Amino acid sequence: MSATTEGTGRAVPAADHALRILELMAQQAGPVTAHAVATSLSLPRSSVYHLLGTLARRGFVVHLPDEHRWGLGIGAFELAGGFARQQPLARLGRPLVASLVDRIGESAHLAVMSGRDVVYIVEERAPHRPTLVTDVGVRLPSHLTATGRAMLAGLPKEQVRALYPDASVFSDRTGRGPRTPGELRELLRQARLDGLAVEEGEVTLGFRSIAACVTDHTGWPAAAIAVTWDEDRPPARDDVADLIRRTAAELSRRIGG
Repeated sequence: MSATTEGTGRAVPAADHALRILELMAQQAGPVTAHAVATSLSLPRSSVYHLLGTLARRGFVVHLPDEHRWGLGIGAFELAGGFARQQPLARLGRPLVASLVDRIGESAHLAVMSGRDVVYIVEERAPHRPTLVTDVGVRLPSHLTATGRAMLAGLPKEQVRALYPDASVFSDRTGRGPRTPGELRELLRQARLDGLAVEEGEVTLGFRSIAACVTDHTGWPAAAIAVTWDEDRPPARDDVADLIRRTAAELSRRIGG
């Protein structure tokens, strides 16, 4: 990917280097040092520090000073969410989510990350089931939702720390859910072990959700699929978790994961 001046085709070095840095960081399993960036891209270290500083001010990268590393920031998630909202992921995911609803008989949805929130891009309502808050375009805090937790569990732990540095960033809807980075870490640890994330009344009291992560070709969490039901009326099927995992795996395959 190269940035060019409009109508001339000539590369703009600073823009080209900044995009190469973002591409490199997106391909890594976790935050990297400036030295590693400079070495991988054959760029002067002074230029890399300057570009990283500019990207950090715009929110595309974050600096982790204790580790002397840099990771993708909220701005990068906003771009990823913008791509998803422009339909490709929604078009690929909608028939899979609809099939999941038909098989389980409960409502399901597909969401992407946008900063510390999830944005719902597909909502399939099961017949005769209650109205949910997860309409297309609705944003909810990631740490409170099953879809958000499924995606957060797929991020490097350093990236999660950058998104949730302290208790001040934890919002609340029903009086339930994590309130500190430590409580969130425990939820994500369990989600990694299970291959699924669970939410019980943190978004709407009386409702339970289970979600699985959708990954792209680099293993990065691109989206998550969840099924939601009334806690007092659980699904009749015993294989709900397995169906959600398989649906997420199929969407991962379709987007190149």
